[in-house]
Amino acid sequence: MSSDAVTRTKPQADRRSTLHTTGQQGTPEVDVRAPRFIAWITSFVLAAGLLLSSGWILLFQTAVFALSAFAGLRYSPYGIAFRSLAAPQLGPVVRREPQSPLRFAQLVGFGFAAVASIGYLVGAPVVGTIATGFALAAALLNATTGFCLGCEMYLFGQRAVHRFASHQPSTRTTSVRATEGV
Repeated sequence: MSSDAVTRTKPQADRRSTLHTTGQQGTPEVDVRAPRFIAWITSFVLAAGLLLSSGWILLFQTAVFALSAFAGLRYSPYGIAFRSLAAPQLGPVVRREPQSPLRFAQLVGFGFAAVASIGYLVGAPVVGTIATGFALAAALLNATTGFCLGCEMYLFGQRAVHRFASHQPSTRTTSVRATEGV
């Protein structure tokens, strides 16, 4: 049975378009449409901070990133906006994705926004501009194409961890290997 068929046969209460649910392995999942909605709002806020050279606007965005990364996407003001404004207009959820890569992406955004905020607030506008520019580029990439750079970084890191974790060093001593011809 395909995953689309499973989605269609769920009771009506589970078919609502929400930001946060739990997947089959018990991992939090989100509606795949939510990250792009959130990325558009993030892009707007970052662009405003960049155009106005405002550390205060970027400090607000830093707080939003912090909520999303550390507390979860369900507590993000933009996630709440998606659930209450956009999701009811979009209809039932067709696909969900794991929340972990998205939270990592929010953590990366938090880092860039924090550097940008500090840069502008302490009088280093070049640092603020560069950090905001990187965060804005990543947010616009996600908003326009659906490609989440932070999510891809997370998945690359997971593959690297699994690759190195599966390679177990030999427990045989050098003398044993020498006698075996290895």
